[in-house]
Amino acid sequence: MSAQTYLAYDYPALSVFWSMLVFFLWIMWFVLLFRVVVDIFRDDALGGWGKAGWTVFVVVLPFLGVFVYLIARGKGMGRREIEQARAQQQAVDDYIRQTAQAGAPATRADELARLVDMRAHGDITDDEFRRAKELVLTGSGASPRTGAAPSTTAR
Repeated sequence: MSAQTYLAYDYPALSVFWSMLVFFLWIMWFVLLFRVVVDIFRDDALGGWGKAGWTVFVVVLPFLGVFVYLIARGKGMGRREIEQARAQQQAVDDYIRQTAQAGAPATRADELARLVDMRAHGDITDDEFRRAKELVLTGSGASPRTGAAPSTTAR
């Protein structure tokens, strides 16, 4: 062999496998460490001193701290994760529902309910209510005073 050294000859395939395994285990360790730290701060049952104590324990003695945390509070960690996922899903569902309702065209029943509300608040007179109701029921269009300022006519 010449004076040149090839890396493939100096680093066999099994060593590459072990190096990759150690690297991925190291990455998984950091993911677990960050999840534990996030869970410490997410837990509402822990007080300030409890959170501070667990954080110091996990940061100062990371291997022991994480393993003790998982043994002592691991079941609650999964429960809190599920609760957060459900809360996020509920928030998304509520947002979608509100957005869909806001963009939906008003039905005749919605328009009549608005007219009744306006008449009850004194925004329109009985005569204006009757004319607007006829327009809504015949399908000729929306009420003529939709979004208008309150009426000043006396009853």
